[in-house]
Amino acid sequence: MKRIGILTSGGDAPGMNACIRAAVRTALAHDLAIVGIRRGYTGLIAGDTVPLDRKAIRNTIHLGGTILETSRNKDFYTREGRLRAAAAIERMGLDGVILIGGEGTFHGATLLAADTDTTALVGVPGSIDNDVYGTDYCIGFDTAANCAVQAIDRIRDTARSHERLFFIEVMGRTAGFLALESGIAGGAEELVIPEEEVSIDRISDRIREGFIVGKKSAIVVVAEGEAPGISFRIAREVGERLAFDSRVVVLGHLQRGGPPTMRDRVLGSLLGVAAIEALLEGRSGCMVGERGGDLTCTPLEDTWQKKKPLDEDLVRIFSFLSE
Repeated sequence: MKRIGILTSGGDAPGMNACIRAAVRTALAHDLAIVGIRRGYTGLIAGDTVPLDRKAIRNTIHLGGTILETSRNKDFYTREGRLRAAAAIERMGLDGVILIGGEGTFHGATLLAADTDTTALVGVPGSIDNDVYGTDYCIGFDTAANCAVQAIDRIRDTARSHERLFFIEVMGRTAGFLALESGIAGGAEELVIPEEEVSIDRISDRIREGFIVGKKSAIVVVAEGEAPGISFRIAREVGERLAFDSRVVVLGHLQRGGPPTMRDRVLGSLLGVAAIEALLEGRSGCMVGERGGDLTCTPLEDTWQKKKPLDEDLVRIFSFLSE
């Protein structure tokens, strides 16, 4: 192992720069040459690289987004596109590639592994949705969840002042981790997550019960699901049943930006080092993660083929914490 590349792919997540920084410093400490691959798989296919040294990653640990930029590339899901990527890897002389991203990134990496078996591939989970199997937490989740909690706290002030019902929509296309944890931390009255069928009757009944016992306002946290903006439909249907004034707030990409929290900086640093060490140990086709406080390696194909479950205890306690 002499020369490696590192890229960020898919949605950006706060803490990716901490991961890049840690990987670069660890690589240099082991006399490895390391280059950054710009714009994810788009840059990999094009062989678009930037040198990475101590100067390049200086004063980046506090930055959100990714200094390497990112993209989603449909060509990479064709064999022709992956063969172009494999040829570019060979031209760049890379013995290994670190891929920071989520399920889509690792799906692509699994396919790439079949086309470039001479280069080691190691993934690092970076996703504010926290939906990657094989790790308790993904880089970026803590920052996004804290952003959502801060929004809930602010909205609660105006909800209480005007005696209103608010629907706060957070990200989470196929998983409700962000909605569940921010909902608990923000004291939300009701929750809508992809793992459970939306029940307008249930939401309406629980909010009505709260009003009966003296509540003057309520907050429902909604995961965006397959169609961002779903909160508007839910708010309209619940409002019709309750005859109560309501408002919708869609947080959207606000959750992606901003400085990473301490937790995401530490997690990014930990997994950046772990990724380099995995390559030095001769590992390939795996993702480094953290489970139960321990570092783990999970086969790349498991990270997107297996469904990561919500914490059953958190789901269980939400119902009576929200009463």
